[in-house]
Amino acid sequence: MYYGMGYYGFMWDPTYYLVIIGMLLCLGASALVNSTMRKYARVRNMSGITGAEAARRILNNEGLYNVQIECLSRGSGDHYDPRTNTVRLSQQNYNGVSVTAVGVAAHECGHAIQHAKGYAPLSIRSTLVPVVNISSTLGIPLILLGVLLSWNQTLIQIGIWAFALSVLFQLVTLPVEFNASRRAVQKVEQYGLLTSVENAGCKKVLTAAALTYVASAASSILQLLRLVLLFGGNRRRDD
Repeated sequence: MYYGMGYYGFMWDPTYYLVIIGMLLCLGASALVNSTMRKYARVRNMSGITGAEAARRILNNEGLYNVQIECLSRGSGDHYDPRTNTVRLSQQNYNGVSVTAVGVAAHECGHAIQHAKGYAPLSIRSTLVPVVNISSTLGIPLILLGVLLSWNQTLIQIGIWAFALSVLFQLVTLPVEFNASRRAVQKVEQYGLLTSVENAGCKKVLTAAALTYVASAASSILQLLRLVLLFGGNRRRDD
């Protein structure tokens, strides 16, 4: 039986080009964001304001006094948690006085502002989270199980649709992230947190970060296309 990946071993399949393109997109975007963030992480902002202070100033000026700001104990993973109304920043961004620290903090505040204003794409993404957590875990295993069970198309199609839900989630994430970055730049300028030159660096940081979401979404779309090409047929594939 042929599984689209060789005869029980590795054999080159044309659809691997889709995987390679996706990997290159993600690697390129990751390299760009890491390079840009490191560059502006070394640039101290003129006002000496930390990421935490910048976040507090933005939130207070927006009337979001109830949103808390926390420092993550280790690692990165800066994010806004709508369940607890909390902006969480990595140590380097919470305590840092760099352009990167202010930009990242402002971006997470952008999500808090979205939440407060009932920004529709954010609400949709939040609704999808529990479903996607399950579908992203079951998608590929269901497809492989369907293949092992003599190309059971029911399981295969359910697996493909489950994977498609995770792709949909990434597509919904794009406007959420771009809008948060746009709000961040506006608030940084509006409240005079950075100089005009520093604002340009802040925009570069946030643009580079947004490109990682674009690359990830494109990679997932290519992977979905590959799954459809390999497993989306209606007939059992024999030797």
